[in-house]
Amino acid sequence: MLLIPAIDLKNGRCVRLLQGEADAETVYSHEPAAMARSFEDAGAKRLHLVDLDGAFRGQGTNLDSIHSILKTISIPVQLGGGLRTAENVEQMFELGVSSVIVGTMAVKNPDVLEGLIQRFSGEKIFLGIDARNRKVSIEGWQEGTEIDDVEFALRWKKLGTKRVIFTDIARDGMLSGPNLEALSDFARRTGLKIVASGGVSSMADLEQLKTLEAVGVDQVISGKAIYEGKLDLKEVFKC
Repeated sequence: MLLIPAIDLKNGRCVRLLQGEADAETVYSHEPAAMARSFEDAGAKRLHLVDLDGAFRGQGTNLDSIHSILKTISIPVQLGGGLRTAENVEQMFELGVSSVIVGTMAVKNPDVLEGLIQRFSGEKIFLGIDARNRKVSIEGWQEGTEIDDVEFALRWKKLGTKRVIFTDIARDGMLSGPNLEALSDFARRTGLKIVASGGVSSMADLEQLKTLEAVGVDQVISGKAIYEGKLDLKEVFKC
């Protein structure tokens, strides 16, 4: 089980939101590159980066911060938020991002995403599924759909997707524990590699998630629990 610390960028700052609500933010740092470096120094093997301005507006405004982070650390960075076009994705790869996460594009511009997967492979382009009551949400969680999360994932699996970032919106930023039932069901029915996101609050949560490795949940993202001292990265990575 790989723990991946998260940095959410908004107006050049490192923030966390409650359930994705733009007006429910807490600012944790005005120097996201320094925060990223602290994660690497603690032993992180990968960084999860989200451009919240891009997710909400469809256009990223944090390029300087992203570039600074990429220059500061040497571990791989996966990035999502506002990647609506092939040009957006190409730009991130040119900057040095190792993999990208797309969600809205998969719903609104599927032909573009299919072409990108053929060009860059399903190992570099992850499918982001942000689920509310097991239905896919898009546009920075602001727009709901009636698309079933499993059916959606299986469609993209046929087209080359290999890994899904599965976020339970109701749990995100709430420190209420991951939705183990949904994660287990989703992993078993899709057969994809899953990165769990949303709700992690303790070592006990990580231990529970580790029991799902056998069905494909092999990575987990955490943000708020790290910032608020619920998880000590150095201690986690020692284990």
